[in-house]
Amino acid sequence: MGPIAKRRRALRKSTIFKLLLLLVMFEEKHKQEQEEWDRNYKLEREMFEKTHKRKLEMMMDYYNHMQEYYNQMDDMERCRLQRARFGVAALGAAVSTQQSVQRRLWVKNRSQAWWQQCNHPGFPESEFHKSFRMSRATFDHICEELNSVVAKEDTMLRAAIPVSQRVAVCIWRLATGEPLRLVSKRFGLGISTCHKLVLEVCTAIRRVLLPKYVQWPSNDRMQGLMKEFERISGIPKVVGAMYTTHIPIIAPKANVAAYFNKRHTERNQRTSYSITLQGVVDNTGSFTDICIGLPGSMSDDLVLENSDLFKLGLTSFFNGGWVVGSSGYPLLDWLLVPYVQHNLTWTQHAFNEKISEIQKIAKDAFGRLKGRWRCLEKRTEVKLLDLPIVLGACCVLHNICEQHNEDFDPELAFDLVDDEMCPESCVRSRSSMQARDSIAHNLLHHAHAGTSFL
Repeated sequence: MGPIAKRRRALRKSTIFKLLLLLVMFEEKHKQEQEEWDRNYKLEREMFEKTHKRKLEMMMDYYNHMQEYYNQMDDMERCRLQRARFGVAALGAAVSTQQSVQRRLWVKNRSQAWWQQCNHPGFPESEFHKSFRMSRATFDHICEELNSVVAKEDTMLRAAIPVSQRVAVCIWRLATGEPLRLVSKRFGLGISTCHKLVLEVCTAIRRVLLPKYVQWPSNDRMQGLMKEFERISGIPKVVGAMYTTHIPIIAPKANVAAYFNKRHTERNQRTSYSITLQGVVDNTGSFTDICIGLPGSMSDDLVLENSDLFKLGLTSFFNGGWVVGSSGYPLLDWLLVPYVQHNLTWTQHAFNEKISEIQKIAKDAFGRLKGRWRCLEKRTEVKLLDLPIVLGACCVLHNICEQHNEDFDPELAFDLVDDEMCPESCVRSRSSMQARDSIAHNLLHHAHAGTSFL
């Protein structure tokens, strides 16, 4: 072998050795970077868990204090009602022994002409729908469902109010948000009677109808939902869309700071207080899960973390399915949200467009909810303790109207203005981040993504 060939061979060996050395150095550097990333991720996770635990403890203290306060109020109200019943019983006994006392002393005559006209079979269907946000057939169906719980027996002093009138008082009050004094005049009943009827019927709706009409879809139904949502957006395995709205309330006497809605106050330039309503809807806009009553100072992600849905998400409840949320929620193993960083790529823009199409279903559903039941648009006379019962009844009635294909009057449309605030930690799962990137990539490269951002 000549000297030139030897030099070439030595040069090749030297080059190969250098390449191997560079590969080893690169692998070692990559390993160090991965270890550094894992350490940082672990530290951030620990900091987040500590912060979350501290916030949760503070909110639970607020909640426990509020519960103690209202328990005391309930005890006082119970004692007052017991004294009132005792007085009524004593008066009833006196009446039974004195035949000369006429019934007119106990019942004030009020005109019920308006309700009798509405309840007449010849009353126009369109006017009935406009008054009660539903057809007479749907109204009769609700009365039939609640009959065994709402019906009362006649007493010696007066005839019982019919079930249809009891339900009508409640639905009219929820639909119009009229003050009780106007509801009293319209139905020919006392103000306190109307207030009592509204709470009784709402309680019956929540107890009897909520488990039937607001329930998480079965496995068969879930497969159908995934197909419908994929047809709408191209995103696979979507089982629902989530949204959180605020319901205005009068400033409570206890823990007022917990209910202070800062962002709404800044927008309207007037002090505002609220409670939250978080809901998941299917492709038709019907609620499949609701969380009601958490204080209005909490952000959307904190409301989610304090809901039963979040606890279910820590298990294998969703079985690979996605619930779609807005940028106000974090990215989780079961919760799919849009990209929020600056300078988005085309793939990320396209993904966000498809997410917004699903989010629009939830937002429109909440718009119809507040449009149908006007009592949710303004501060109500209902006590804070009873308000979750009323909100639950509104959600159930919304589902009944949606499932019975009740028309929604465009004049009742309500524009939601709830502000979204990005959570402190937008991504809480590395696997879900990779899954989202994969979905976004498939949307763009399989011609499912839109191009309106171009």
